[in-house]
Amino acid sequence: MALPEFTRKLLRWNKKENSRQMPWKNEKDPYRIWLSEIILQQTRVKQGQSYYEKFLSAFPRITDLASAPRKKVFKLWEGLGYYSRCRNLLETAKKIAKDYKGKFPDNFEKIAALKGIGPYTASAISSFAFKLPYPVVDGNVHRVLSRYFGITTTTELAIGKKFFNSLALALLDKKRPGVYNQAIMDFGAVICKPRNPLCKSCVQRDDCIAFQNGWVDILPVKKKKSERRTRWFYYFVFENESCQVFIRRRDKEDIWKHLYEFYLLESNHALNRKQLSDSISNKLGKEGYKIKRFSSVQKQLLTHQTIHGQFISISIRKTPDFLKAFLPVSRKKIREYPFPKLIQSFIAVQDSIGPKTNQPVK
Repeated sequence: MALPEFTRKLLRWNKKENSRQMPWKNEKDPYRIWLSEIILQQTRVKQGQSYYEKFLSAFPRITDLASAPRKKVFKLWEGLGYYSRCRNLLETAKKIAKDYKGKFPDNFEKIAALKGIGPYTASAISSFAFKLPYPVVDGNVHRVLSRYFGITTTTELAIGKKFFNSLALALLDKKRPGVYNQAIMDFGAVICKPRNPLCKSCVQRDDCIAFQNGWVDILPVKKKKSERRTRWFYYFVFENESCQVFIRRRDKEDIWKHLYEFYLLESNHALNRKQLSDSISNKLGKEGYKIKRFSSVQKQLLTHQTIHGQFISISIRKTPDFLKAFLPVSRKKIREYPFPKLIQSFIAVQDSIGPKTNQPVK
């Protein structure tokens, strides 16, 4: 069966003009393909590349990753965000090591059943590593097809996902699915870009409905973003006379699970210094501590949340009962633990954070 015109032009462009380079491009090892795809979920290629290389250096085989200490894996992931990806990465590595004897399954259904692997990632692994005829539909592909065919249906709805998957399958070069999938993703990244697409030099423009009708800037259609939740995190950085600070691992089903933090007071509204000082006094009593400094208020934007964070450094003489469940760590050792970006930034500049208070030693 002859390939569709869109597909023929795309493959011709890929062969003659596509110069996009990435360390995982043309990779056949399913472990490396999977690792790159998980890292690139919600992460730009430029940022993800260094993490990909660090992970491969530390864990050259999936069995190495499966047997690695959780703390080490999360420390390597530190700064990438969306930490559920890291948890899923570990869980899947352990499952493959145990159930598949360290060998990645070569069946689409088995791949898709693995933790953290959805239809897109399963299609990528299946087509790139095993040449199975499954099309990828990521943001780049959705954008290219929306514009070329003038489609106003969004993939954020179930009916839209089904429609685009069917269309992508009809366009797929089933003899070279990996080549086609990489080509259309590259095309969306370097030609049919979200902003300022290169329409004038696009090989598809003569048949592109969005270009012909001036719809390039309004396609693809996206759902209205949901309202952000706002949270205030006040971290009490308790330091004892041995110059150790107290940290604990976040284990609740919430953001930053399995990362470490200082003692946290969370509020649904902003607190001033007096309120924070009163809270500390209520926790520690009136003696045996000194508030050393308040940091400035920092902000971190997550997908659906805005976190306002402030750090209050406090020296203590005795370890109160509520800190007995925390881990005392020296300032030298603290960098070995994985922290969310908000705390990581504080640690990096802790010696110059905020003005000292004039509060006397109690």
